Amino acid sequence: MATMLLPAGPDGLRPFTRESLAAIEQRISEERARNAKEYQADPGNTEEPKPRADMEAGKVLPRIFGDIPPGLVGVPLDDIDPFYFKNHRTFVVLNKGKVIFRFSSTSALYIFSPFHCIRRISIRILVHSLFSLFIMCTILTNCCFMAMSDPPQWTKYIELLIAALVYIHRHLHI
Repeated sequence: MATMLLPAGPDGLRPFTRESLAAIEQRISEERARNAKEYQADPGNTEEPKPRADMEAGKVLPRIFGDIPPGLVGVPLDDIDPFYFKNHRTFVVLNKGKVIFRFSSTSALYIFSPFHCIRRISIRILVHSLFSLFIMCTILTNCCFMAMSDPPQWTKYIELLIAALVYIHRHLHI
């Protein structure tokens, strides 16, 4: 099967909408139906498609996309990796540094759809460059508190708060 190519440049970046999610669901159901119809006991020499290494989460957007329009920074976009775009329920968000963040389009906590205002605000906070700096500072602060030989009682509460923040930061990504 040929690899689907997305347009290069900023034109390849499209906002993630309800129609995008419906199109993903349609592609997934079509692929399931096709796989059920064409089921073979031995798939033979077929090579499974793989995600592109240059479009992994946490990496900088490839240069072929050029400068991203300011209106698309921090906004959910259709996934740019053809592997995920084809039949995975994901979307990406780019920050000002053009770093790729990939999120699941399924409901978060079984409550918040990708279009819910609380989830969109949380994603904007998460992809902001100052948030990573804040998390790093909380980790360093926690190290200082743990190094104290006789810490005051209130430091236990700070350690719990810091642990919760780090947990949230690590588990908000896919």
